[in-house]
Amino acid sequence: MAQSQLQPERLISGFGLIEGPLYEPGHGLLFSDTIHGGVRRLGEDGSLTDIVAHRKGIGGIARHADGGLIVSGRTVACKPADGSATITLVSDDPDNGILGFNDLVTDEAGRIYVGSLAFRALGTEDAKPAFLHMIDLDGTVHRLADDVMLTNGLGFSPDGGTLYHSDSARNSVYAYDVASDGTLSNRRVFAKTRKGSPDGLAVAADGSVWVALAHGSGVGIYNRDGEETGRIEMPVPMVTSLCFGGDDWRDLHIVTGPDGAPENEGGGIYRLHVDVPGRERPLARVRLP
Repeated sequence: MAQSQLQPERLISGFGLIEGPLYEPGHGLLFSDTIHGGVRRLGEDGSLTDIVAHRKGIGGIARHADGGLIVSGRTVACKPADGSATITLVSDDPDNGILGFNDLVTDEAGRIYVGSLAFRALGTEDAKPAFLHMIDLDGTVHRLADDVMLTNGLGFSPDGGTLYHSDSARNSVYAYDVASDGTLSNRRVFAKTRKGSPDGLAVAADGSVWVALAHGSGVGIYNRDGEETGRIEMPVPMVTSLCFGGDDWRDLHIVTGPDGAPENEGGGIYRLHVDVPGRERPLARVRLP
């Protein structure tokens, strides 16, 4: 599975800190710019379309079955496709240590899993532990895990029985057992990253876990036992997230931030055709208030 000799192709650059990549079959790649705001789509023809305006701090994106996008940030919210008013699903709660939300993922049933932040991740504050939450299909919100220092990437194993979760501040990717009702148990360290902190992640069809390594100039590839079996070297250090896409789901899209990049290059989007396919992300199906 070693991919270290392959060279990713840069598709576009000039952004701030890019996050939340999500491939839409037949349309292209959705992504956010956490610093400058908004969600855009990079089309298959290289065109760039604004999908969500202004909103800053979006770390995770999901498509909803009723149309529109679920996005994180200060809250978890739905941005309807018709441009109507934003629908808040989970509010921030500063009194209880929740100042915002970062990466999110959907399971096969359409539930949403999202990590919260107890500090301003783009500021200078020291990290403080927050939580992992689930938005159930009826819209209720459940706190599933505590003591997550800096929540980042989330992804399910192909059989849905394991949830992987990056904690960047601890250089750890956790694994949880997933029950039939979506609740979690048995958190353990799946992998400890080297040369970079785990940020966004994606799980391939063979069960391997592909992890963006922030400040590490690479993507780590881990087998089901948490062993690093390959690495993709990147030309910039701030590798923030990734997702599979393309007609055969073998196009790995890797997004980056401006830290350490050449002057005026900013954050960019790269693509690499790999030998293992990914999987389409399920639609969110939670009830919208």
